[in-house]
Amino acid sequence: MKKVAIGIDIGGTNTAIGVVDADGNVMVKDNISTPSHGDVNQYVSDLSAAVKELIKSVKLLNSETEVLGIGIGAPNGNYYNGTIEYAPNLSFKGVVHLVALVKEQFPELKAVALTNDANAAAIGEMIYGGAKGMANFVMYTLGTGVGSGIVVDGNLVYGHDGFAGECGHTTLIPGGRLCGCGAKGHLEAYCSAPGMTRTAFEIIARDNASDSILANKSFNELESKTIFDAAEQGDAVALEVFEQTGKWLGQALADTVHHNSPEAIFLFGGPTAAGDYIFKPTKASLEEHLLPIFKNKIKIIPSELKAGDAAIIGASALVYKELE
Repeated sequence: MKKVAIGIDIGGTNTAIGVVDADGNVMVKDNISTPSHGDVNQYVSDLSAAVKELIKSVKLLNSETEVLGIGIGAPNGNYYNGTIEYAPNLSFKGVVHLVALVKEQFPELKAVALTNDANAAAIGEMIYGGAKGMANFVMYTLGTGVGSGIVVDGNLVYGHDGFAGECGHTTLIPGGRLCGCGAKGHLEAYCSAPGMTRTAFEIIARDNASDSILANKSFNELESKTIFDAAEQGDAVALEVFEQTGKWLGQALADTVHHNSPEAIFLFGGPTAAGDYIFKPTKASLEEHLLPIFKNKIKIIPSELKAGDAAIIGASALVYKELE
């Protein structure tokens, strides 16, 4: 009997769905639009229909397939309650009891669970990736924002209300840049992909760097991949962006180490594709800011989750964690 889990990643625009085997391979996948109409019952109906079609296609390939459950990654996902709560980028208002609604559609499944996307990535790393066998580690996701999932003694840390682990909203620079959450100086405002863009423009303005490859790009055109490509060509602004981003990130990771003493910190997301450009300054800054008892103990490792399917894979891992 081949055992599989369904992974669902709910984004602001699209919802990705996949069937994932016990080795973390996505067998089939699909996506539907995350609606703007705000009707959660209609959304669950559409989502369930898409999931059932994927299950049907997998069972056509192997009639002995057993679907163990559904794992869902969602913004403001509360694992304890199975709810999405006041998610700013979704049209559903207030508290949405998503797990209960999905269970109504799939009463035969052993597990239906939900958490936020960064927590799902951490569980995915633990079940399928480089954190196999690790009891204490932290996952940082660098993308549009900065998310994190904290694992202590083999368990994800949710806190008393289900929302622990918002390391991206720790204060890096008091009174600094405006963060998307409305506060100032948060790590996310500096080390997310948009944060890197802001750094690039600050450097260009400071140095009047009109000769930079990045100087003719508009703010909305500039992405972390563009900055990486410029760094590969030796562009001084791009190289400084990575150096400065790594310094800030390493400083924040040192705080995380002091709080949790993890064996390793995994980094995931678009900016991490730059490799040593981001990892070298991050590691150097980490060591600079650590207490002596922690120096040269903490590994900083790129995530082993497959980039294109990571959100689906991470969400599906919730099922295997639930059934342990």
